[in-house]
Amino acid sequence: MKDESGTFIEWFLPFAFVICAGWAIWHIPAYILDFIPPASQSLLDQMSSLHERKDVTPNMAGLFGGYADPIDWAALVLLPIIFFFGCRTIKCAPMEFEHFRSIDRIALFVGRITMILIISMTGIMLYEVFLRYVFEAPTLWANELTLWIAGFVFLLSGFYAMQQRCHIRIFLLYEAVPRWLQHVFDIISVFLIWVFAFFVIFGSFKQVFVTKFYKWEMFGTAFDPPIPATIQPMILIIVALIAIQSLINLISDWNLEPSQHTVIDEFDEDELEAIKRSVGGN
Repeated sequence: MKDESGTFIEWFLPFAFVICAGWAIWHIPAYILDFIPPASQSLLDQMSSLHERKDVTPNMAGLFGGYADPIDWAALVLLPIIFFFGCRTIKCAPMEFEHFRSIDRIALFVGRITMILIISMTGIMLYEVFLRYVFEAPTLWANELTLWIAGFVFLLSGFYAMQQRCHIRIFLLYEAVPRWLQHVFDIISVFLIWVFAFFVIFGSFKQVFVTKFYKWEMFGTAFDPPIPATIQPMILIIVALIAIQSLINLISDWNLEPSQHTVIDEFDEDELEAIKRSVGGN
């Protein structure tokens, strides 16, 4: 499985998902107007005006007499299809956590999406630097688009980190107790994660999805991306996914032998060699 990682399909599907997701997210006002139109006439007019200003294909008629045009519908339909095949075709890379279940493929594919977003963010920054310092014609959108993508990268990488068991953990007390007590610690840890997730989602759901998402709150700048309307709901979604993944990890790791950690684990071989050279060691 590890030898087959990094194939073309593993690069293409996350990239296609990012393209479709980006298009669909940018045109969410059209989906809101078609599926759950606001009851208030003023809010309906506001959302319609927003859609007209932000629509990438304003001359294309809406499908089925609505606001979303064929491209909007195609992006929306392709999203779950690409995600499904992306999860089915994902392969575990050599540096990734090797003990995973089929359901962990979701987090692995999200990790690949995050990698594509990082590449996209880097490309946007290089494009902005090139225009600013070569042509002296900076863009109005590159900085905010980079900020927007970085928010998704930060959140999605947290979900991926939970599946990879690479989040920060303190092992001093954990490794000093017997295995049965370690299981107790694991259960308490997962329970606290679920309690935190429940209260965050319960306390913020209405404010996030009704005030921010449903009204499609924008950033209020020249480019005016919907950062508040997308990042805040994504926070709650990721918190829920991390809680679910923590339970999956607990079940998956229940019968595995715990790894032992020493000070030497904090350094890789290159770092150790660099330290030896700096102090004149062999």
